[in-house]
Amino acid sequence: MSPKGKEKEKPVASLLAGATAGGVEAFITYPLESLKTQLQFGSPSGKVRGVGSSANGQKLTPYGILTDTLRERGVRGLYAGVTAVVIGNALKAGVRFTTYDQFKSILKDDQGNLTAPRSMLAGLGAGMMEAVIAVTPSETIKTKMIEDSKRAQPQFNGLIDGVRKIVAQEGVGGLYRGVGPVMLRQGANSAVRFSSYSTLKQLAQGNLPPGQALPGWATFGIGSTAGVITVYTTMPFDVVKTRMQSLEAKKEYRNALHCAYRIATEEGILKFWKGTVPRLGRLVMSGGIVFSVYEKVYPLAASVVP
Repeated sequence: MSPKGKEKEKPVASLLAGATAGGVEAFITYPLESLKTQLQFGSPSGKVRGVGSSANGQKLTPYGILTDTLRERGVRGLYAGVTAVVIGNALKAGVRFTTYDQFKSILKDDQGNLTAPRSMLAGLGAGMMEAVIAVTPSETIKTKMIEDSKRAQPQFNGLIDGVRKIVAQEGVGGLYRGVGPVMLRQGANSAVRFSSYSTLKQLAQGNLPPGQALPGWATFGIGSTAGVITVYTTMPFDVVKTRMQSLEAKKEYRNALHCAYRIATEEGILKFWKGTVPRLGRLVMSGGIVFSVYEKVYPLAASVVP
């Protein structure tokens, strides 16, 4: 999202600013992503044992998983799979902002304004693009590496070894397991996040003198609010995505619909919002960080690229 709405966005600048924002955000918020993923597995071993219960029958909580992870594997346990996510998130955010800015340029009216429905449409297109190009492979690798790290004897020795073994066992298609739910989640994520961010930003700018930029704290707050809205509207897609990308997904589920059906009938509808607390924490921070970094980096990038 270019800070100057009527100017044509520069794709290379959008890519550089988006990738920078995505990489920074991914590293800072990764422990929350790890906790969310472990909660969605349903038990410390990653195997579903019931509605949010652990191997010994105790109810899983973000705090419980955090303390168990730190005790058993230290801080490194919270960062299992982080390399894949930082790289993937940088690529994802680069693709997201580049495609969103281009869709936005096409959908603006003659005065350079973008209505909320058109912003949502641009976000939907950007989310679909990022899901196919970057998100599905990185999320699959991350999910499998987090689950593998919880085993008594992990199989994966780092990112490269993990990718090699996943491809050897499941083929290249193994990296794209759950692509349907990912596309739905990312499309919904971007549509909701960008449209809510754009709407809130326009409302805030309407109270400022013409030409005056929003202060950093306001951009962070608006981005965080957009993150809250995004979490509650897209959480079911995220739960199905995590289950479809688990190590045992091929044995447990025929497809995404079968996965969703089993969750609803065996674990209850509320299971679709399992992991909301850490994901909410992550996306509130993520929204604030990624939009703030992007708004700062884009003008710098635009000044040095053609």
